[in-house]
Amino acid sequence: MKSIPLAAALAAASFAMAAPVLAHVSFETAQAAANSAYKAVLRVPHGCDGQPTLKIRVRIPEGVIDVKPMPKAGWTLETAKGAYARSYPLHGEPVAEGVKEIVWTGSLDDGFYDEFVFQARFTDAFQPGATVYFPVIQSCSNGSEQWTQVPAAGQDAHSLKSPAPAVRIAAPAGAPGPVRAGSLLIEQPWSRATPGGAKVAGGYLRITNEGREPDRLTGGSFPLAERVELHEMSMADNVMRMRQVEGGLVIAPGQTVELKPGGSHLMFMELKEPLKDGQRVKGTLVFEKAGPVEVEYTVLGMGGQGGGSGAMPAGHRH
Repeated sequence: MKSIPLAAALAAASFAMAAPVLAHVSFETAQAAANSAYKAVLRVPHGCDGQPTLKIRVRIPEGVIDVKPMPKAGWTLETAKGAYARSYPLHGEPVAEGVKEIVWTGSLDDGFYDEFVFQARFTDAFQPGATVYFPVIQSCSNGSEQWTQVPAAGQDAHSLKSPAPAVRIAAPAGAPGPVRAGSLLIEQPWSRATPGGAKVAGGYLRITNEGREPDRLTGGSFPLAERVELHEMSMADNVMRMRQVEGGLVIAPGQTVELKPGGSHLMFMELKEPLKDGQRVKGTLVFEKAGPVEVEYTVLGMGGQGGGSGAMPAGHRH
């Protein structure tokens, strides 16, 4: 058997390990902070089966606003605008529409690599720990690559053939790690800073049941509030409404439940003092089987305050 020089073998191994990383369209920086601006650098490493790339089409997910693409020399830039599912605050004012799609049209030889850049802002639609997917269609002279696959719950994204480029929303620096209580994994509890005089605030987190039996979140306590309630948001007649959840929230075996703005969440009622950006507040969650579990909430800035266009009662925006 013919021997291979060690240096050549190492180079080949390094290339083999690196190749899958650059095999699909992806973001240079795959992490962003909650409620913050983000510079998206989309990397396109090749064409379609040897054919040059002629068009890059990026769909902007709901909850990503203030999108501003960067022009590229030799490429035509177009955007498509549309209405958001709800309004989002931006520099103190609500915005209800914006860029929903970006299209660059030009030519990139299969043998070359290039980057496509845009600026955007992640809103409170995404809690820390969430993954945001940007479907991309790469059109070539003969066919296309559909980078649009999103993993199902519990599925490894690396198993997808054509994954959509993704950005993970990072937890604030120094945020406490996951908490385990029996078969439950509790991750990234957080709340939002409140203005002076506010009487309510929202509590958000992720709960995963790694066991074989269901459990139920029935309530909790928060030292800066008189009581804690479970609430959920729902759309009826094009109006967003909020109601208290009776009987608790079930976490089925193998299921991950996210308490987040615009969905099921905790309500801290009758606040005793405002919540401040950067504050850490310990509280307790109560489960039917796991019992009381101590968690620590990280308070984020008020950038996401205001929510949507629904008929949320005054004083209950969170």
